[in-house]
Amino acid sequence: MEQPLSWSREGETLLLSGELDQDFLNPLWDARDQAMRGVSRIDLQGISRVDTAGIALLVHLIAEGRQQGQEVTLSGASDNVWTLAQLYNLPQDVLPR
Repeated sequence: MEQPLSWSREGETLLLSGELDQDFLNPLWDARDQAMRGVSRIDLQGISRVDTAGIALLVHLIAEGRQQGQEVTLSGASDNVWTLAQLYNLPQDVLPR
């Protein structure tokens, strides 16, 4: 069953849940500037599925946080996230743990 992507804030943490894939990520993409204000951690514990478009969005969210002066890390990421990052030869600092 498909679960649309949703997000919320808890202090400096952006909590994502649902599916982080091409079918559901556009609303977060459109809100990325506001969603990343003051965020130093993106929690992926609630993500049930991720595809390459989701990885691309994570890269952009981290870059957006850095442009706003924050060092952003990921937590709760599944093995699938790290496998996709390795398949695309992404440097470790692009998706920091």
